[in-house]
Amino acid sequence: MCGIVGYTGFQDAYEIVINGLRRLEYRGYDSAGIVLEGSENTFEVEKTKGKVEDLVNISKNLKGTSKIGMGHTRWATHGVPSDRNSHPHLSNNGKIAIVHNGIIENYDTIKTMLTEKGFTFKSETDTEVLVNLIQYFMDLNPEIDFPTAVRYALNEVYGAYAITVLHEDYPGVLVVGRLGSPLAIGIGDKEYFIASDASPFVEFTKEAIYLEEGHMATISLENGVDIRTINENSKIEPEIQQLKLSLEQIEKGGFEHFMLKEIFEQPKSVHDTMRGRLLVDEGVIKMAGIWDHVEKFKNANRIIIIACGTSWHAGLIGEYLIEEYARIPVEVEYASEFRYRNPIITDKDVVIAISQSGETADTMAALKLAKEKGAFIYGICNVVDSSIARITDAGSYTHAGPEIGVASTKAFTAQLTILTLIAFKLGKHNGNLGNAEFMSLISELDAIPKKIEEVLNSTHELTQNIAKDFVKATNFLYLGRGYNYPAALEGALKLKEISYIHAEGYPAAEMKHGPIALIDENMPIVIIAPKKGHYDKIVSNVQEIKARKGKIIAVVNKGDRQVSEMADYVIEIPETSECFSPIVASVPLQLLAYYIAVYRGANVDQPRNLAKSVTVE
Repeated sequence: MCGIVGYTGFQDAYEIVINGLRRLEYRGYDSAGIVLEGSENTFEVEKTKGKVEDLVNISKNLKGTSKIGMGHTRWATHGVPSDRNSHPHLSNNGKIAIVHNGIIENYDTIKTMLTEKGFTFKSETDTEVLVNLIQYFMDLNPEIDFPTAVRYALNEVYGAYAITVLHEDYPGVLVVGRLGSPLAIGIGDKEYFIASDASPFVEFTKEAIYLEEGHMATISLENGVDIRTINENSKIEPEIQQLKLSLEQIEKGGFEHFMLKEIFEQPKSVHDTMRGRLLVDEGVIKMAGIWDHVEKFKNANRIIIIACGTSWHAGLIGEYLIEEYARIPVEVEYASEFRYRNPIITDKDVVIAISQSGETADTMAALKLAKEKGAFIYGICNVVDSSIARITDAGSYTHAGPEIGVASTKAFTAQLTILTLIAFKLGKHNGNLGNAEFMSLISELDAIPKKIEEVLNSTHELTQNIAKDFVKATNFLYLGRGYNYPAALEGALKLKEISYIHAEGYPAAEMKHGPIALIDENMPIVIIAPKKGHYDKIVSNVQEIKARKGKIIAVVNKGDRQVSEMADYVIEIPETSECFSPIVASVPLQLLAYYIAVYRGANVDQPRNLAKSVTVE
């Protein structure tokens, strides 16, 4: 949930770390800190509650003072956001500094032991417990060196972590480790970079090592990168990968916010997700991860889709797609609940995990359980070589490109694209999709990027104007039927995430089973009402709302008359098959949420209490 940056080399460490923290601030932004190895190997530390720019304001004097250091931007778990709970944390003797992402679940037991040994604590964090545990092992046996003490400490804790540690008596040495939280090592020319992802060092090197689960590394200019297993201390030969990330991808490109940029990138991200897979001229869908295991899918008793948040909404639409076109039973589960209800899983099940980051802790835990039960595991994620990508038996990358805005937009529509391709490919293979229908569907899918572009051009200004009328709203209802019910859930989630307005999504037919009691002249209702898919029923719902004076924002097909005449606000989208409507209809809902949040003065890229990559349970 937090962002870690470290550096050793010939450049100014302060500049590298601060700029790296700016790029990782999407991972957490309630406090930030930096530690540099100063003169005579003493630490220079600055940390504060607030954002990275607040850290810059108090730490400018450190610029140019060191060639090695590390920093942290935090999403609070143990302890409220405050100066004293901010990272880095120092050991009692002041010689060891640590930054940490994750949760040490047995910190309280270790803290009690250390307190009995005379250790004191200044913060409420589990991280301070870990750094003092490292000191404890070094005090216990003076012959133990710094990396060994870190390894001993990590073998005593359980939970999830990515750490970077410095020691005053080991100048120029960074020790890092990971379990459940990502960590990358950038390999430069006489310099090394540490970060939670590659974005902080993409302009300096294209070579990186992604530290594997349960591994640690000792890094220095003198000895390079020495990777060991935490449990056994076995030496590991590093696998150096070539980064495909570009600097342009992680900058705003003239947009006011990353979220707006990413909304407008959707024609490209959907096209890139289909590129090389959807070959309309040849009449085929090429997906090696599916084709290599197609019998697993064909013979599956059921497919279980597990995900969280926006990815769970994508999974709901995936259920509609796969059941309709492939005729395979599908269940969609919250990953956060899946592992705790003793689910029935067999080797006849296929489990599809969906995660933008590929690091979602709840989804990872659910996958491990499914794998233990013998299920075939398929991953859909956006980050190459992420934890979920490594644990799965096969999978598909979405190729949406980096998504910096915390509220997911382009990753969602890319996930829908992958799920659509899977449903069509399985349906064609098992004979449920005839050739004529298959060709019609893939031809229409091929046209979706242009339709998204059309929506962006036609609704961008319109949604701005509509948003101005709802800045002071306190509640919203989002309604849809069929494929558009999950789209309504996603639209409501976007609004509440970034504008802090309470919003709920419902199947339109359920409105009269409770939510209709909320409707009055002050209640805005967003209703997704395309011509294809239960249109007559939607018309009835709109009439029920109008009879109670609700304010209707209708998302309709171009040329619609019936719903448009009753609605207070109308957003038109191109007509398309019902199965594609969630992709097209989601775009104006993203814009509407974005502009309401902007006009309310919210930080849309960094909404309060949220973080992009949820690497703790």
